[in-house]
Formats: sequence, C-alpha cells, structure tokens
Amino acid sequence: MKYFSLNNKSHQVNFETAVIQGLAPDRGLYFPEKIPALDPAFIANLHQFSDQEIGYRVISPFIGDEIEEKELRKIIADTLSFPFPVQKVTGQTFALELFHGPTLAFKDVGARFMAGCLGYFRRSSKEPVTVLVATSGDTGGAVASGFYDVPGVEVVILYPSKKVSQLQEKQLTTLGKNIHALEIEGTFDDCQQLVKTAFLDQELQQKRALTSANSINVARWLPQMFYYFLAYKQMKAAHPKLIFSVPSGNFGNICAGMMAAAMGLPVSHFVAATNVNDTVPRFMETGKYDPHSAVPTLSNAMDVADPSNFVRILELFGNSLPSLQAKLSSYSFTDAETSVTMEKVWKEHHYMLDPHGAVGYLGLQQYLQDHPELTGIFLETAHPVKFEDTAPKSIREEIYTPAKVASLYYKEKQATLLPTDYNTFKNWLMQ
Repeated sequence: MKYFSLNNKSHQVNFETAVIQGLAPDRGLYFPEKIPALDPAFIANLHQFSDQEIGYRVISPFIGDEIEEKELRKIIADTLSFPFPVQKVTGQTFALELFHGPTLAFKDVGARFMAGCLGYFRRSSKEPVTVLVATSGDTGGAVASGFYDVPGVEVVILYPSKKVSQLQEKQLTTLGKNIHALEIEGTFDDCQQLVKTAFLDQELQQKRALTSANSINVARWLPQMFYYFLAYKQMKAAHPKLIFSVPSGNFGNICAGMMAAAMGLPVSHFVAATNVNDTVPRFMETGKYDPHSAVPTLSNAMDVADPSNFVRILELFGNSLPSLQAKLSSYSFTDAETSVTMEKVWKEHHYMLDPHGAVGYLGLQQYLQDHPELTGIFLETAHPVKFEDTAPKSIREEIYTPAKVASLYYKEKQATLLPTDYNTFKNWLMQ
C-alpha cells in the first residue's frame, strides 16, 4: 500500500515511511492510495472471529508485507489486550466503552499499535528517534504508556498548561525515563502548530530524527477502525442498522470510523458531536471552513478549533459537501448542557458519563429524535475518573477510581514550562 500527501498526490511513500515521517514534507497528511474492500462474508460472520483476528484482517491490507505476519499479529494482540464492551444505557442508546486500557482512554489502541510498528521498523537502527506529540488531554498519557521504555525511542509530549485534568497531567508527567513533558503556555492548537513546524525544520531534523504520535500519523489513526468492527460484532444480530455518535476534537476517531464504513462495515450514519469549538458543525451547515480560536471546555480533549483530520474526511468523500452531509451530521453543545446530561443520565439510568461521552450522548439523542427507527452507539472515550475534578459536584462522589491509576495522584510531576515561541521550543530540542 502506498500513501500520498493530501497536499500533493504525486508524493507517495510506503507505510513504513509514512509512520516514521508522520507528516509529509509539504505538511500534508498521508492518505492511503486506495481503500481496501473487505469480503462481505467476513462482515456477515464477524461473530465467529476473535477480536485479534478481526484487527488483523482490517489493518493488514494497509500494511502489506512491510511487517511480517507473525510480528503484526503480536502487535495487534498487544493492542487489543483489553475489552471493548457495548453497554445499554437506555432504549435504543448504547455506549461503546473505550476506557478499559492501561490509561483509561480510547487512545490506548492507537498509541500501542503505533509503538509496536515503530519498534518493529527501528529494531535494527542505531539512530534513536524522537516522537513528538501534542495532546489536548488523553493522547499524551496513552503515548507515554505505549512508548514507555521502548529502546531507541525518546518521547516529547506538548500539552497546554492548566487545560488538562489533574489525572491526565499525572499520566503524562510522572513516568520519567524516555518520556519528556513540555507544559506549553497556550492552547492545544498552539502545541500542534509547534509540532508541525518542527517537522519542517531541516536544521532540527539533522539533529534529531523526528516522528509524530498524534492522530495525523497513519499508525495512530488507522487502528481506531477496530472499535467500530468490534462494536458491530456485538450488536449486529439484534441491531443491524447502527449509527455512531463520536465525541470529536481532532476528528481522527470519527475519520477512522468512516474509513471502516468505506471498507464495507454497515453503518447507517455518523454523528460528530463537538463542544463549543464548533468549526465542523458550522462547516456542515454553511460550507465555509472558518476556525475560531480554541475555547477551553469541560471536554478538554476536544478543545480543537482547527481539526487536522477533517481533511482526510473530505478526501474520503471526494471533497463533496453534499456527499458528506448524506453520511455525517454534526452538532455542538455547551458545558452547561454537558453537565446537566452527566447528572441526568446518572440519576435516571445509573450510567456514569465522562464529559466527552456526554457530548457524544447528546449528539446521538439529537439525531435519534428524527430517526427513532435506528439504534445508536455513542463512544465513551475516557473513564469518568479522568475528569473527576471538573465533574458536577452532585455526582463527583459516585465516580469510581480504578486501582491502576489511584497511585498516580501521589507521584511528582516532571514537566518543563515553555512559551508558545517556536525558537524556544527548538532550542530545547536541540540541547
């Protein structure tokens, strides 16, 4: 499989190069040259296959023979080593729980898969590689966990100061060893811009071999397709007409779902649910892509004003807004609506939402109002304990703290505070 830059389709590389480079030299995101079609018999009989076998069949066409089958199966087995249950919340509304991994967030899948791929590609290299990643919340912790102590890999995580939760910050700043955290005095978009600029800096590239672990990297983005196949596996017998509502920030997760549908997974519709950072909902209504400055919210992992992966969604639909509107709806919700929903769903259905899941739930309910014949799944992308400090006070004491993260609160934060100035960031990397 070849991958081309969305800024220049004549620039093509293989999977390994796309993973190691992260971003094309022209700042374009990499996109597969073709979308593989899965055997309809495989889709019809998903219930007969293990999660790991499903993962292998879904991802292997994008990799070809660049990773030996035995090694790829090992990477997938490590990636899908925890459950992805679908839980009924009410009526035709279900939650796909993606928080049962080591850092309690959906991004554990992409981070672990990419760490496995990068470790495989760098197995015989003597030159270390630096993974640069910007995080609005959960990506940092997942990448830190996935790459922790991987030989030959240094990880530098940029996160916006005072705009991630206490537990999120502890997850990305307390590991040490090959994990380095930079606390940036700005927004997630500022962090992301610093990372993108670094990839175009030839002087820096000569000093350090760089790659990205954000969802702009194909090895982080594509394995997110697994969620949708595993959800359909659990639901298809009783509910063959499904819609997915995805809390959306940088739009990598929902883009992966749409890729899964393009490969043949039967999905009736997608809903991109956002907080007040509503660039995409406005675009879907007006056709004008007009990002504003990012606004901090309770659902901080979605505080993205200029989502990188949306260009991939446009590519999937041939840059045709009418074609996209036929498959995607997008709604935005306020913090007040988010908090009320968290309280209401706990009180009425005894299901604990995190702020991102609450936004996904709201988007699903809005779409189902006009489509009551459908069954909907919203993605619960992080464990509620990760946002305990900002949850409504009425439910805060009801949030369960898993033992595997309880000890983090007592660990010392290790982070370097930097401004949004690129030269300061570059000088730190050049040390």
